[in-house]
Amino acid sequence: MRNALTIASREIRSYFVSPIAYVVLTGYLLLAGWFFFNLLARFNMLLTIYSAQQNPEVLMRLNLNEFVIAPLLHNLSVVLVILVPVITMRTLSEEKKTGTYELLLTSPLRISEIVLGKFLGAALFVGLMVLLTGIYPLILLLYGNPEITVVLSGYLGLLLLATSFVAIGILTSSFTENQIIAAVTCMVSLLLLYVISWPADDAGDTIGGLLRYVSLTEHFAQFAKGIIDSKDLVYFGTVIGLALFLTHRSVESIRWR
Repeated sequence: MRNALTIASREIRSYFVSPIAYVVLTGYLLLAGWFFFNLLARFNMLLTIYSAQQNPEVLMRLNLNEFVIAPLLHNLSVVLVILVPVITMRTLSEEKKTGTYELLLTSPLRISEIVLGKFLGAALFVGLMVLLTGIYPLILLLYGNPEITVVLSGYLGLLLLATSFVAIGILTSSFTENQIIAAVTCMVSLLLLYVISWPADDAGDTIGGLLRYVSLTEHFAQFAKGIIDSKDLVYFGTVIGLALFLTHRSVESIRWR
């Protein structure tokens, strides 16, 4: 485990000695801020309109979690579909391109330590991105009354979703030495898992249920609603575990070529 943590530390440092970390962090936080303040402005506009109409029933249904926090989290998840491939594309493909891949494989490090270290480094960086956007719910807590349990549940879901994205990104990066191919492959895979449930309503009960279960967003949506179900936790754990297992096999296969 110590070797994996050493690799993870090296990975994190490599992000911050290049412009990647600063560009990605700045872009993500700017988009998050844009989404947040626009959603909050829309919520205030609705509140003003229905207050002027003196419609208490509608006012009771207006809440910050449903109109600000949940849409914000869903928007951030879409941004992660684009940014995570940029972060993970270099994890293993760059090692292949620079010729250090063989050195890693012939070192005393086990393949599981290499894969886990690369994964932890990228996951910690993406986790930092997600946690930094927590300033926006904090603003609502200071000046409004969102349900804190729903906010925490939503952010737990976003962290699990982002970690799943990272695991898939590490996997696609292990297939090629071309970083662009790794990024595009990862993005296409994430988009497919993101939209795979769209035809579920017209696909029948069995196929529709399968499409909904495979979809990352269907499980994430439960967290955004404040529902933490063991079924969803198992799903994200399975996606992460399977992606890392396949990455291990992909890296190990190099020794047999």
